Amino acid sequence: MTAATAEPISAQRSFASSLIHRQLDYYPRTGPRFFYLAIVVIGTITLYYELYVGGSVSTLVLTYFGMTFKFYVLSLAIGNLLGAFGSLFAGLTDRYGRANLVVFGLLFAAIFVEFILPMATNRYVFILEGFIVGVVEGICLVATPALIRDFSPQVGRATAMGFWTTGPVMGSLIVAVVGSITIPAVITSTHFWTHEYRICGVVGLVVFVIALLGLRELSPQLRDQLMVTLRDRALIEMRAKGLDIEAALKNHWKQLIKPDIIISALAVSVMLLMYYALVGFLVIYVGSIFGYSVHTANNLGYWPWAFNAGAVILIGLLSDRLRVRKPFMLVGGIGAAVLIVLFLEQAKVGAHPAFATIAALLSIMLFFMGVAYTPWMASFTETVEHRNPAAIAAGLAIWGWVLRVVVFASFLFIPVVINTVTPIVNYGTEISTDLANYPALNWAKTHPTIVALGQKYGALGIEATKLSPEIAFAQKYPALITQLSKYTAATIPSKLLSTAIADAGGGSKGLGVLTTMDANESTLLQISAHQAQLKAMEPYTSELTALSKVPVNVTSFVQTFGPQVSSALTKSPGQWRTWFWVCFGGVIFFLISIPLLRGRWRPRDAKRDEQEHEAMVQEELAKLGMT
Repeated sequence: MTAATAEPISAQRSFASSLIHRQLDYYPRTGPRFFYLAIVVIGTITLYYELYVGGSVSTLVLTYFGMTFKFYVLSLAIGNLLGAFGSLFAGLTDRYGRANLVVFGLLFAAIFVEFILPMATNRYVFILEGFIVGVVEGICLVATPALIRDFSPQVGRATAMGFWTTGPVMGSLIVAVVGSITIPAVITSTHFWTHEYRICGVVGLVVFVIALLGLRELSPQLRDQLMVTLRDRALIEMRAKGLDIEAALKNHWKQLIKPDIIISALAVSVMLLMYYALVGFLVIYVGSIFGYSVHTANNLGYWPWAFNAGAVILIGLLSDRLRVRKPFMLVGGIGAAVLIVLFLEQAKVGAHPAFATIAALLSIMLFFMGVAYTPWMASFTETVEHRNPAAIAAGLAIWGWVLRVVVFASFLFIPVVINTVTPIVNYGTEISTDLANYPALNWAKTHPTIVALGQKYGALGIEATKLSPEIAFAQKYPALITQLSKYTAATIPSKLLSTAIADAGGGSKGLGVLTTMDANESTLLQISAHQAQLKAMEPYTSELTALSKVPVNVTSFVQTFGPQVSSALTKSPGQWRTWFWVCFGGVIFFLISIPLLRGRWRPRDAKRDEQEHEAMVQEELAKLGMT
């Protein structure tokens, strides 16, 4: 059944049938329209929550499955590429509808997150199952904003798109909130990551039921028209009775392969490079650069996502009130660029910025990104409508495809630019724990020469401590020692022996010193030959003793991986800064592309356009005999 012949919802349709056939043959009034929009927004938030939940436990996932950072990022890249083609597939919703894709996409994603992903037995199974969730999200990335557009006239579009944009933002915020509440400060098992997935899956199943029962969509005859204000409702319903859907959709892809569509989609995608870096790697970044725990890193996520969510809604309302989009895009882009520079300056070797500083910079940065993004979404859909109102899903599919391909390409380059994460994430925590438990290991890092001497002459040093009375005697009476060395113990003249015994302490004590010296002659010769080395070790006797008590496996682990972690900690800040400069360049490209989109710069010009459109609507209604 094609869209042109799809049956509308009617009072006669059964409850079971209405769960599949969701089309409305009339434009809903305000109450029901807001209800459908709310379901779409809640569904979008849930899908992004399911997509992003892994970010809250990314360090645990890497450790649990033994993934390198490079493997992890490349898997995210491939997932985004597959999602890109899911977005292209969703372009077919211009012809076959959108609501069922969203409803059953919610079901599919929830089942995977709740039951399948937590049961993954190895990294390859986990990644392949994550790919499936990514493809579903790629489809819904197009279907949900298309539904938002269908139920939103251009005057009011930015507000509606602002609420839709809370989907990825609130998804990230929920991940941070749930993570900070449910993830303990000290995690005893890396398998804890499954806990966050199961919470997310339950939420997904609940939202699926809501969408299954409540979500509807416009019939093709209604949605394939341009609606500027709600006052157009009567006109589009009249037009819908004679609209040729097949003709409207003919060559609709070709109509949209234009510079204003393609370049604008690319521009907003590179503007969002910073956003996607934070979504995927915020926990890893602040953990590896600033030493934050998983719990603290999720606490940090509260603020930027909350500010971004507030921005997309507030700016949507302001943009609709002033009837302009481009000034907000300009202000948001400039603000985001400035904050990216301020943020990347925090990443320096040895820097320890306050939690509040990082939270403030990220919050203001994400606020400005929201200022730019919501008006862009409204303006982009209006630009697509200018080309062909019947091809809105195809236009959004192009945007979704470009976005995912850009993210795919960026995730391919991130491991090339940043190659220091794996040793920090995989070994850094254990190294830190070992150094805290055995302070002598910290001392050893700063005294490598003494440690080397200790390893070579440590046993001899212990013997020197035991033989300290004999060494002291030999050092005090070198001439006497020379005389004694000419005889064996049995042939020493009695007078010389008596003198030696007296000088060594007298009586049994003196005799004991001489006897010990005779028994340890070779050892005393070695001690004499290495006096300089033993003298250098002498001030550090307690430290070397403590170091000798460190378990062999701990010492071996620190010696093997400690230099890698230390080198990575030195190089990592500079590598992250390099990537953030790339993100800065993406924002600049976005600013340059703003003039390509439809829309006015000045509110009075936009108001005049609206008045002219209203006059046209009244004229057409008069021709149809409806005024």
